[in-house]
Amino acid sequence: MAQQRALPQSKETLLQSYNKRLKDDIKSIMDNFTEIIKTAKIEDETQVSRATQGEQDNYEMHVRAANIVRAGESLMKLVSDLKQFLILNDFPSVNEAIDQRSQQLRALQEECDRKLVALRDEVSIDLYELEEEYYSSRLYRHSSEEIHTPPLRGKAKQKGGTSGSQGHGSDPGFLGAKGRSLFTSSH
Repeated sequence: MAQQRALPQSKETLLQSYNKRLKDDIKSIMDNFTEIIKTAKIEDETQVSRATQGEQDNYEMHVRAANIVRAGESLMKLVSDLKQFLILNDFPSVNEAIDQRSQQLRALQEECDRKLVALRDEVSIDLYELEEEYYSSRLYRHSSEEIHTPPLRGKAKQKGGTSGSQGHGSDPGFLGAKGRSLFTSSH
């Protein structure tokens, strides 16, 4: 009742009309059903012949049954109208559903961000270890001897070396320009 008082006058009037329709349709169904039951009783002799009375009762039952069907259809229309009213005018529950969904999505986003940061850290560590392994292996030494260029390790930055695969030995956080741009975070 307190919620109905908070509704604007037009909505409250609409709800009252729905309530009146409901009561009228239920009363119509009950009255017509009661009259059909009364008509089914066989009465003693009347002024009208039995055949005529039977036809009149049959016709009355058809009319009353049609009234019951009409009242039932009206009730179904009322249910449809109530659903539409609820959908269009129940802003608090719609807003609550939107808030719940946005909270779920925020939580999912935070979880994904945490997992991505952890993955970035793991990949960074693994990449560093792989670079260390590669630059300390025979394969790297063998390829650098063929080129006749000494490997640029620790002092490449001091000598003005470019970024890339140089200087991995002395800078543990160094991933190269591409690696740094892939694995840095704005957090």
